[in-house]
Amino acid sequence: MSRKIFVNLPVKDLNRSVDFFTKCGFSFNPQFTDENATCMVVSDDIFVMLLVEPFFQSFSKRGIPDPARASEVLVCLSADSREEVDALVDSAVAAGGGTHGEPQAEGPMYGRSFTDPDGHIWEVMWMDPAALEG
Repeated sequence: MSRKIFVNLPVKDLNRSVDFFTKCGFSFNPQFTDENATCMVVSDDIFVMLLVEPFFQSFSKRGIPDPARASEVLVCLSADSREEVDALVDSAVAAGGGTHGEPQAEGPMYGRSFTDPDGHIWEVMWMDPAALEG
């Protein structure tokens, strides 16, 4: 069975989030975009639904945690190279995001993290394919 994943994230300002993620190189599906939500395309099978907070709350009656104080999720994206990790994180920081933690370089893995304008943490990781062969 082939599955797709839709991650739902609450955002305070949808236009600000779209502008930020566009600068990071992501595109959006206009079929699933209105004043309450947009569908950010990560890959053919992965999408992030950015939902304004009141609309997000219509799906869950639980409170929305303050990302500056608590993390409900860490979104981790794969990259094809160390250079792609650096390029994505650097573009996110240049677009107004923040850095999060120190770069991780452990054996065949390399990763860095950034925060989006709402404080959600995004990790970007690369693993040396040669290390997977052994």
